Order: sequence, then structure tokens, then C-alpha cells
Amino acid sequence: MRTLTLGNTGPRTSALGLGCMGMSALYGEADRTESIATIHAALEAGVTLLDTGDFYAMGHNEMLIGEALRSAPAARREQALTSVKFGALRDPAGGWSGYDGRPSAVKNFAAYSLQRLGVDHIDVYRIARIDPDVPVEETVGAIAELVEKGYVRHIGLSEVGAGTIRRAAATAPISDLQIEYSLISRGIEAEILPTVAELGIGVTAYGVLSRGLISGHFTRDRKLAANDFRSMSPRFQGENLDRNLDLVDALRKIADQKGVSVAQTAIAWVLAQGTRHGGASIVPLVGARTRARLEEALTALDVTLDAADLAAIEAAVPAGAAAGARYPDSQMAHLDSEH
Repeated sequence: MRTLTLGNTGPRTSALGLGCMGMSALYGEADRTESIATIHAALEAGVTLLDTGDFYAMGHNEMLIGEALRSAPAARREQALTSVKFGALRDPAGGWSGYDGRPSAVKNFAAYSLQRLGVDHIDVYRIARIDPDVPVEETVGAIAELVEKGYVRHIGLSEVGAGTIRRAAATAPISDLQIEYSLISRGIEAEILPTVAELGIGVTAYGVLSRGLISGHFTRDRKLAANDFRSMSPRFQGENLDRNLDLVDALRKIADQKGVSVAQTAIAWVLAQGTRHGGASIVPLVGARTRARLEEALTALDVTLDAADLAAIEAAVPAGAAAGARYPDSQMAHLDSEH
């Protein structure tokens, strides 16, 4: 599998990363045995980057990854790179209550993550959303102290705008920005991608299939469980869903002409964007919860999109064509990347 570097100071990763959140939370029930088998299959296929958050099902996801790593062959376990988000505050009922980026909290969160993952260091560590009450310099500075002590290898950011990226990079070397990027979420192209390319910061792009919306597998009549995030997501509601699936139908025509799936086309499009935006290093995170979906995503690496293909895809799904916001209004307020 091809490898990419997460920025000038970051680790070399596979061309795709595995986002493990859906194995524990927010997308309905998941099968633990299949989840671990999927992580093992990803490692066996050469995927090195495993992404999680300490607040995904209140530590469940980290423990799941820890179990998968312990039961993986030693050679595969040693090649795995962990990317961890921290800072989101939860309550016993599963609610959300803000973000904590204080230096003392950063070190506390890291201590628990190391234990749950069963590792002696975290490869990329980042606050999930900026704490509005704590300057980013203080949060990044605390991660830098963890780097100095060997508990963290690289500093990352998540869902921040160009100005915050520059402030963070002036504090300590930043390896990677994790942010949503897909055919229907292209807001980072104007300012954020040029900024990270200029500063030599890599990008891990989550939501490349827009939580399954542009995977080619989501149908208009699908019923979502109450504990599925998408049941509250604006893009999956009523007329918004119909308009967005119309875009998927247009994308499917292009995929069919190339003899590939809609998901493969959407992932291949993201993979092609680095060279089109200042040479930014972009690693798509695929949220596969099963080995079948993982295999489909991995074959996107074999899809070649030429200039005519890219033009046709972007005519079918123009920038800004998506109906509905990425998150409900209450969550959009926490996205520094939107300001």
C-alpha cells in the first residue's frame, strides 16, 4: 500500500486510515467481534493509522482498539499508529457538556488513553474541538510537554480554522489537521488547505463518505435508530436527504461508467485532491465497521481519476450543492473551522 507523510514532521502512514468511532458509538449497534476482525484486516492490508477519541462511548473505543492491538500479530501491532482526540466532556447519560483544553486536563486525558489503549505512547494527539476558554497555545503547549516526555510523538489539531492553525504552529510543530472533507463538504478548500500546504501540515480527512450518505449504500427509506447520530443530522432529514441522494444518483452514473462503486469514486476523489491544492498530504479516514466495507474502501486505491473524470464528478456534485449543515446547530457553534 502506498504511504503518505502526515506533514513535514509527521509519521509515515498508509494512504488510507481507519476511523474506528462507528465501532463503538453514534451509528447504532456494532458487532464487537466483527469490529476487531475489521481492525485486524486493516492492519493486514497495510493500513497503519487507527483513529479514535477518548470520548467515543466514554473510553469503549480505545479499549476496543487496545484489545485488537493485543490480539494482532506482533509485526502488525508494531506498525500501527494511534491518532487520539481528547477534550470532549460527557455525562453518564451520554450527553455532551463542552470541551476542556486546560494543560492539567490534557495530561489527565492522556494518562487514561495510554492505559485504555495499552500503549506507551500516542502517535498523534489532538483536542477534538478548541476550548473557547483556553488559548490554543496553552493546549498545544501541554501536548508539546507530553512529546518531550515521550508519551506523545506528534501534535495534531482538529476542526480548526486557518488563524488557529497558524497560532498553534507558532507554538510547537504541528504534524496533522483532522477535519471533515468530502465531495459534499468542501469548505476547507478556500483557506485551510492552502494554509496547511504552506506550513507543511498533513490532513487526515474524516467523513469522506459523509457518514454513509454518499457511499452508494444509503437509501431514502432507511430507518435510523434513535442512537444513530444521523437521525439528528440535517443532511439526513426530509427534503435534504432527497436532494443529497439525488447528488449520489448523479455520482453513481459516473462510477458505473468506470466500473467502480460510488464509495470508491468518492474516496478516490479525496485522494486526488492533495496535488490539486498546493501539494497537501491528505489521508482519507474510512469509517468501515465491517471487513466487507473495508475491502470496498481499500480498492479505491486502485481507482485512477484523470482530469476528465474529476471534472465530471465535480459537475455531478458541485461545491456547495449539499442540502443541510454538517452538524445540528448546537454542534456547529463549536467548530472553529467554520469561522
